[in-house]
Amino acid sequence: MSRQVFLYDHPERFVAGTVGLPGRRSFFLQASAGSRVTSVALEKTQVAALAERMDELLDEVVRRSGGSASVPAVAPSEITDTAPLDTPIEEEFRVGTMALAWDGEEQLMIVEAQALVELDADSEEDLAEAEERLLQDEENGPPMLRVRLTGAQARAFAKRALDVVNAGRPPCPLCSLPLDPEGHVCPRQNGYRRGA
Repeated sequence: MSRQVFLYDHPERFVAGTVGLPGRRSFFLQASAGSRVTSVALEKTQVAALAERMDELLDEVVRRSGGSASVPAVAPSEITDTAPLDTPIEEEFRVGTMALAWDGEEQLMIVEAQALVELDADSEEDLAEAEERLLQDEENGPPMLRVRLTGAQARAFAKRALDVVNAGRPPCPLCSLPLDPEGHVCPRQNGYRRGA
């Protein structure tokens, strides 16, 4: 069976979003164009890492081009997307690996999210070889979402993604662990249950 690639070239919408209450949220990347919508699940830390790395890469593009690249310094307010994820949310796959690249010729950010794959291996060397074969197999690899964004779209995605990550439970002022509505056992208070 050939690899399933969900390709979005200049999508109408590419966002990170959540379903559920803080502390129990499920995170998704969602791309859409016309009536076609693709949603992939991932971890909160993956969303944060993607957004931070995207901003860093865009800053580097601006720096190297001397400001001539078509990348805004901040997310343009006219393309800010605060709407919820499109429903129904049908998860295509859970993200395992992600990659970012800048296409300097076309001035586009390329985002790739590849499905999580369980590999059986007897040793770390076998595991490394299996991972390498899988990454090089363009025809039979795991499903992948590939999105191509303008610099402005990429900035807007990164801003929203960081806002979504930071919209969760507030941190405890003492230990920085997340506070549940019913409080939490704070290690800095020697196990004393701290209220929200």
